[in-house]
Amino acid sequence: MCVYLLVFIIFFYFTWIKCIYYRHQRTLANSLKHLMNTTPEKNRNGTDIRAVIVTAHPDDECMFFAPTIIRLVELNASVHLLCLSEGNFYNQGAQRREELHRSCAVLGIPTSRITIMDHRKLPDDPKAEWSISLVSSLIMKHIRAHSFNMVLTFDGSGVSGHANHIAIHKAVRHLASTGEVPNDCVLLSLVTVGLLRKYVSVLELPLSWLLPSHIFCITGSQGYKQAKAAMLCHRTQLLWFRYLYIAFSRYMFVNTFHVIPQGPKDLKIF
Repeated sequence: MCVYLLVFIIFFYFTWIKCIYYRHQRTLANSLKHLMNTTPEKNRNGTDIRAVIVTAHPDDECMFFAPTIIRLVELNASVHLLCLSEGNFYNQGAQRREELHRSCAVLGIPTSRITIMDHRKLPDDPKAEWSISLVSSLIMKHIRAHSFNMVLTFDGSGVSGHANHIAIHKAVRHLASTGEVPNDCVLLSLVTVGLLRKYVSVLELPLSWLLPSHIFCITGSQGYKQAKAAMLCHRTQLLWFRYLYIAFSRYMFVNTFHVIPQGPKDLKIF
């Protein structure tokens, strides 16, 4: 009896995951348009979305944002990447640039939509204090240059707790507080989850669906293969624990985002 119950629970759970995935496939474009206060179109595509993913290092785009990039590209959105360092912590900057371009090609972002900064005041270093005012000015300049209406980046915990990730979030929050960002531009922060949720792969999907979030992006088995292929482009980063990340991280399947509210706030910058 217990065996039958266990089989039923497993079957029910995976059926639930499948239902969530197919519902998401049908509704993501309309959810994005509702968030951006635009009228949903019957073809449910994302051609009016101009999105930029703001990251700190080469490999962030596929380690943390692959499901979102894959789904936005599938919706025919214009997806750009702004990477604020070339990842030169171990003097591999030139090689990591090439890896980033190969990874983005796999994910569907052409070279013409990739911008990699190499600012001496923004080193790839978890101990470095990135200037929030400098980071915010670089991001704002990029938003204005390309007329983006969606910005996606890290939240205040930076997913992995990396100081450079957190600095980007603080910079975007600063922009939100100053009113510099156009009203039609939505700012989204990638939700950091606990260690257990982070490493149960696609099994975490129902919990992400139940918990409150403004947008969540899911990719299926084919998308996972695409995300994995993008990760494997970063050969310099493939230490043993990266393979465990590829196999078990929910960020290879699921991204959940909260809106960064725009309006005056008392936020100290430096």
